[in-house]
Amino acid sequence: MEPVLYIGIVQSFFAGLMIATKKPQQLHDRIMAGWLFLISLEMIFALSKEYYQQLLAFTFIPFTYGPLMYLYTKFLFSEKPHFGWKNWLHFIPFVVFFVLTFVYRQEKVIALDHYFEHDKLLWLRITYGISFFVSITVYSVLTFDLIRKHQRKIRDLYSFTSEKITLNWLKVVSISFSVTYLAMFIAGAFNMISGDTSTNPLLFSYIGLTLFAFAFSIYGYKQQEIYKHYGIIEKGGENEKEQKGISGSGVKYQRSGLKETEARKYLKQLLKLMEEEKPYLNGELSIQDLTVRLNIPRHYLTQILNEKLKKNFYTFVNEYRVKEVIQMMNDSQYKNYTLLALALEAGFNSKSSFNNIFKNYTGYTPSEYREKKVLLPES
Repeated sequence: MEPVLYIGIVQSFFAGLMIATKKPQQLHDRIMAGWLFLISLEMIFALSKEYYQQLLAFTFIPFTYGPLMYLYTKFLFSEKPHFGWKNWLHFIPFVVFFVLTFVYRQEKVIALDHYFEHDKLLWLRITYGISFFVSITVYSVLTFDLIRKHQRKIRDLYSFTSEKITLNWLKVVSISFSVTYLAMFIAGAFNMISGDTSTNPLLFSYIGLTLFAFAFSIYGYKQQEIYKHYGIIEKGGENEKEQKGISGSGVKYQRSGLKETEARKYLKQLLKLMEEEKPYLNGELSIQDLTVRLNIPRHYLTQILNEKLKKNFYTFVNEYRVKEVIQMMNDSQYKNYTLLALALEAGFNSKSSFNNIFKNYTGYTPSEYREKKVLLPES
């Protein structure tokens, strides 16, 4: 146990220090830094176990972990992040058990070998265990759901994928977080049933938290606010209008205010821009870039693509890139180019996304299509 704690304390403290001193400092960074410092503090308490048990009845810091992971994710996705008073409500369980641990500091409340013993503190042990399990489970689900919704949303905003916007790393962390504590709960239940307390269930959580600290020191440090970093911020509350237009009455775009004549005009301008100026050659093209160039509100562009072309922004742009690659395949000027080189020239920024999109559009892999085009004249 002790080696894990020493490594965890150092890793989480310095990861928190890295993120706390990161420039520019953003709200999600401050939340993550706070979480990492709390992880370090919990492990320090665990290391000084004798003093810790005399001072506190049970550990209460983990009641902040679920809310902090959820709020970190929420503010990472927010176009206008703000920590309001309602966000403090997530920490009510933490405050309650913080108070209780001092009230019962003279008692040995949590002990696996007599967890269900019928004494005056049985209610507290059961309440503590259920509350802890619910906190970890609920916030893991909420975080995973936020990431899932975000990954659907980005296809209306970006023409490319990258770790910084898909946040697959954070999805892995959120799943691992719940699995780690599930393992701890199972180990704890086994100890209570069997009476074997030779293995401390907290070891699972300390190993998991150490790995999380390591992951955040790499990915969390590099992570930028998604929408702000790529310019998806509009003045005058346009995002609020967009949300009302999409979900205000339960019918998509019912209240967007876009007239049919305007929609046709905007679509014509959009297609003309794509054909003549080829903005899709920019590997990090976002819908905000086209909004600025066309002077058309972002939610109108999204609506036009969804309603008129039945496509999201990601599909719309990448189909142009596929057509560009096909044109280059037929151009002798590019006959010595590799498929990856053609993909990069056309605006793709990864081999995997290029292969997937190309096959979805043509029904062939890029290599199959190129071979087919070469063989066609001979048939």
